[in-house]
Amino acid sequence: MHINLREFAYNPAIGALGGEPKYRGASQVRDDLSVAVVIPCYNEAVAIPAVIRGFRQALPGARICVFDNASSDRTAEVAREHGADVFPVKLRGKGNVVRRMFADVDADVYLMVDGDATYDAPSAPALIEKLLTERLDMVVGCRVSDEQAAYRSGHRLGNAMLTGCVSRMFGGMFTDMLSGYRAFSRRYAKSFPAASAGFEIETELTVHALELKMPYGELSTPYVSRPEGSESKLSTYRDGIRILLTIMRLYKTERPARFFGVVTVTLWLAAVVLSIPLLSTYLHTGLVPRFPTAILAMGLVGLGFTSLVCGLVLDTVTKGRVEMKHLAYLSVPVPVPVSES
Repeated sequence: MHINLREFAYNPAIGALGGEPKYRGASQVRDDLSVAVVIPCYNEAVAIPAVIRGFRQALPGARICVFDNASSDRTAEVAREHGADVFPVKLRGKGNVVRRMFADVDADVYLMVDGDATYDAPSAPALIEKLLTERLDMVVGCRVSDEQAAYRSGHRLGNAMLTGCVSRMFGGMFTDMLSGYRAFSRRYAKSFPAASAGFEIETELTVHALELKMPYGELSTPYVSRPEGSESKLSTYRDGIRILLTIMRLYKTERPARFFGVVTVTLWLAAVVLSIPLLSTYLHTGLVPRFPTAILAMGLVGLGFTSLVCGLVLDTVTKGRVEMKHLAYLSVPVPVPVSES
């Protein structure tokens, strides 16, 4: 299925905050949207030709951008031979690549896909159509696969656990938070700070949408095994731990009042547990025989108050930071049907 991008244009009435509209008058309304397929790659010389061919066929008018993350094989050369625009990224890690993608490529719609030929290129028009017609800022391609080798049970379980963890902490109804197949609006891409360095970037992409309360959606897409001769760079346990630590870091950063509130309650409960025997002894004898324990309990109470103050102060800072990101998000025009422009 192909999407007719000529049905969409920018609304000339929506411009940068405090500035002039980006597009003026009927003559300035665009008759199509630019689409960029952005592909992070590290040693994908075997798989990248199939990826480029697949997305060029699925999205004939799209710009194919391969971001080579300091590969030691011929990934960059092969991508150029197949007509893709190649961008070198020296800092290792998928997060560093995504940061460069959104900074170096200018497009109305961004379609991000891994360069391992595991995601379904024919699903790309449907992802973009859902993004545009439902006025969304991110659409996640949820992986569906019957191949055990493509989507191992351990990865399914870990994905479900980490996705559930994010849902409980930040809200949202994501089912495949770690998918590398996503469509983004321009305003999402240009407001995304990209602080992560590695595979935990998908977590940050998800939390960014939840924090700014962006409209998002999901679409089931086929997922297949890597082509023969191609090797996965994902380390199940190492990257799983890094993703879990990223979730905790984001929770501390984006929900400081709750995070430090839990720390405060924990410290105070520990102080109460230590104080009960001391209080019992004091009531019976009038003496406090274990001064080190009493000092420790009082120290825990003091640390609890410090944690509480930190949470309240950081919560105020976080709200201001979210407001600034939201202003950056609102400063980018949104695609609307031509009939409404």
